[in-house]
Amino acid sequence: MDATNLDPELAAAPTVLARFRRALNLSMAAVIALTAVFLAQGQFDVAPFSIHPQDPAALIGVLTAPLLHGSAGHLASNAISVLILGTLAGTVFPRATLRALPVIWIGSGLGTWLIATQGYHLGASGVTHGLGFLVFTLGLLRRDRPSMAAALIAFFFFGGMLLTVLPHELGVSWEYHLAGAVMGVLAGIVWRHADPAPPRRRYSWEDEEDAENPVADPELDLPRPDEVPVLWRRPPPVAPGDNVVEFRRPKSDSVGE
Repeated sequence: MDATNLDPELAAAPTVLARFRRALNLSMAAVIALTAVFLAQGQFDVAPFSIHPQDPAALIGVLTAPLLHGSAGHLASNAISVLILGTLAGTVFPRATLRALPVIWIGSGLGTWLIATQGYHLGASGVTHGLGFLVFTLGLLRRDRPSMAAALIAFFFFGGMLLTVLPHELGVSWEYHLAGAVMGVLAGIVWRHADPAPPRRRYSWEDEEDAENPVADPELDLPRPDEVPVLWRRPPPVAPGDNVVEFRRPKSDSVGE
């Protein structure tokens, strides 16, 4: 098949598949790392590595808290989110995700350290909420088919994130969720153009329309707005002596006829 006649979406399929494999492998590696840290948590005290609000000595938790989890259920919930959202964002928005991930990781921790009031905050939920809202925002702003499809998939699996940014359950750090969501939205706005637009399929009926109307008819073109007369733009008034019309008697009314 001639490469020049190949459907652009079909031509881009190998690149998309390679991005999917890379994003899936990295997401699986992240899940394995979180599981290894959780299994090792019994050997050390996790409190010094968690986020303790407004405690300068706990700022290290901004970097380490996403690696820690309070229970196996907590780990499983975040692991599923990391696997799905990480793969989705890394496949559709690889450049934006690479730039946004450090901002989401650090920003969600700092936001929690600033706005939370008490307790110790840990878990990858701030990062997963950041990824989820990153995908939501990019889908709304870019509005191409892959972006909107990614946003719909993320909403189908994790639409509850829109509610978990608010206080709803004791023992759940809604501050961490909210800070991650804000970072995800901001990152989506800043890096909405980081990834190139996907190839667009051109349909046969578009070519037919171009062939039927190769050149626009100037007589059918609408005038520019400044060329359209309007009522409130009247011509300037004429002086009284400038509009006198000379009167001449018709020849049939002349004397002697």
